[in-house]
Amino acid sequence: MDWDKLKSFHAAAEAGSLTGAAELLNLSQSAVSRQISALEGELGVKLFHRHTRGLLPTEPGRVLFEAAKEVAARITLAESNLQDLRDEPSGALRVTAPTAFGALWLAPRLQRFNAAYPQIALRLLLSDHELDVANLEADIAIRPWPAKQNDLVQRKLMEVDQHLYGSEAYFDRYGEPDALDQLDDHHFVAYGPRHLAPIPNLNWALSIGRKPGEGARDVVIEVSTIAGMAKTVEAGLGLAGLPDYVAREDENLIRVLPDVLGPPFEVFMLYPEELRGSRRVGAFSDFLTGEVKRWRGETA
Repeated sequence: MDWDKLKSFHAAAEAGSLTGAAELLNLSQSAVSRQISALEGELGVKLFHRHTRGLLPTEPGRVLFEAAKEVAARITLAESNLQDLRDEPSGALRVTAPTAFGALWLAPRLQRFNAAYPQIALRLLLSDHELDVANLEADIAIRPWPAKQNDLVQRKLMEVDQHLYGSEAYFDRYGEPDALDQLDDHHFVAYGPRHLAPIPNLNWALSIGRKPGEGARDVVIEVSTIAGMAKTVEAGLGLAGLPDYVAREDENLIRVLPDVLGPPFEVFMLYPEELRGSRRVGAFSDFLTGEVKRWRGETA
């Protein structure tokens, strides 16, 4: 099979639409559609059900997608290995991170990485859900949970504390609590849907200070990203428990009851075993280590 046609099919199956595939491949939507139609004609089977919400693979399409994933992963790994043969670290590097950590902590620091390694083309993929790093959907993952797969190299980056935060806009309307037993009289912002929270016990503030069996406090609003929670708190809608790496990057967030500590969690850097010797991965790993030290106030 022609790889260009197979690549268009793989991108469409992965993205779930011709528009998404066109963006991934930097082609026109019509070009992607022609490649897939030509592949269907050559194979004599229909690969997608086309409907208003996008593309749904047929049974032959699912079979071909599994094979195409393997081919794409091998080609990506070969490209990666070839890039690492150059004198200076260079080439593409895809880093996936949770939305809040990536947007509020990591992104503002990437200028220093670019200055040190201008030949590395970074792609920052922000999502609160896992990309399959083992199958090279990304080269490096930063996650607030440990790896579940054995074929990934894992390194702990930092331990993060959580505290309760509010804002002047909120305090002007409702006052600032100065004891745990006052929290039931205040409004709260929560992550929702709660079972999809990217950090364990993220909604801890809804129960702290309550007696066993009393359940969680009601909330004024649920937000589907931690960054969105922080902006909602900043706007004065309520109080929320937030990771300190979010609040320390926003001077408008004010710690409430400073001695009350939420559950800490660890942040890990992960990458496939095949990239253990990659100079691009090594450069980014060293950069992250230095930035964590700088954030802690240590010598970078």
